[in-house]
Amino acid sequence: MRAVIKKSVAKGRISAPPSKSMAHRMLIGAGLSKGESVIKGISHSEDMKATLDCLTALGAKWEMTGDTVKVQGTDLKNLPEAPHLKCRESGSTLRFFIPLCLMADKEVTLSGSEYLFSRPLGIYEEICRKQGILYKLSGSSLTLKGELKSDNFRIKGNISSQFITGLLFVLPLLTSDSTITLIPPVESLSYINLTIEALKIFGVVIKWQDDKTLYIRGNQTYTPVNTCVEGDYSNAAFFEALNALGGEVEVENLRSDSLQGDKVYKKHFPALLKGTPTINISDCPDLGPVLFAVAGAKQGAVFTGTKRLRLKECDRASAMAEELAKFGIAATVKEDSVVIYPHDFHSPTEVLQGHNDHRIVMALTVLATLTGAEIEGAQAVRKSMPDFFDKIKTVGAEVTCYDA
Repeated sequence: MRAVIKKSVAKGRISAPPSKSMAHRMLIGAGLSKGESVIKGISHSEDMKATLDCLTALGAKWEMTGDTVKVQGTDLKNLPEAPHLKCRESGSTLRFFIPLCLMADKEVTLSGSEYLFSRPLGIYEEICRKQGILYKLSGSSLTLKGELKSDNFRIKGNISSQFITGLLFVLPLLTSDSTITLIPPVESLSYINLTIEALKIFGVVIKWQDDKTLYIRGNQTYTPVNTCVEGDYSNAAFFEALNALGGEVEVENLRSDSLQGDKVYKKHFPALLKGTPTINISDCPDLGPVLFAVAGAKQGAVFTGTKRLRLKECDRASAMAEELAKFGIAATVKEDSVVIYPHDFHSPTEVLQGHNDHRIVMALTVLATLTGAEIEGAQAVRKSMPDFFDKIKTVGAEVTCYDA
């Protein structure tokens, strides 16, 4: 799909979509509960479909009406025979569900795109090896067989928090207590705390024993709930970025007391407008593309803590550098830093590419409201916000989408 964006100024109100991070956690919590939960605020994105499909494979039942999902939980100790979990292209789904497959000592297969399985999974491979659990990675699938045991886990703190979250879902269900010690430096701490908050909603308690050790009591039970997913700061950032580029957009449906780490954009956008700041994004890597776009349109910036951008849906640092160059914006990409130089900002000289990455497409769309542009591969927004173009049009952005 190709999106054609015309030069326009955005004005109006827009409601932030439900938090994708919290929605994954709410659905899984519901899937592990004994009874029926009702979760309101679930989008029809590809990532949500992946998580729902995987819950079905593990024996949970669900029914979706509009943005509300009723979930009948499953017992991970009594999985269906030979379950096959289709994770599509959702890294969160894959990493969250791997530990869930290690409760019944049955052979389980997880599959998805080849690129998804090229992303790091070594933390789980090491745990499985130490505990004698079958871990067989082959192209675009992973086969597991074994039963996870309670332990005192030691895990590097600068890896994706998704590994920690995956373990936190399952360790409370084991018969003995466990701890997870994070080896400094610790990144994405906000996502770990978001998981702890989500589990608390379902009656599961995780405690920080100290500033780097999580204590997980065993023999806990998930309790079904009726709840609503809060608004998503990660995706709201794209709409608020329009204000940094001269628009007047009010974004609603965001909790001021949210634990979402990506709400830090409220500090970063003003800094980009005032000068050429140095911004560490190690705790908010998903903001990288939109921050790069705003920096390119303004006075530039130095971004540190960028190495994990290589491990997303694409190499986001290199992809953004390639696309920003079409606007006359230069960028230097190093192992753990990116420098943006707004040398000669102008309308793009050729069609922009979405790199099969929803956040690249949305960041380029926002930037293109200043100049006009065409984006090939715009369908990537379906991964997290399938109605992105409809939403941005409601505040005056002129966008036309068609199949190229």
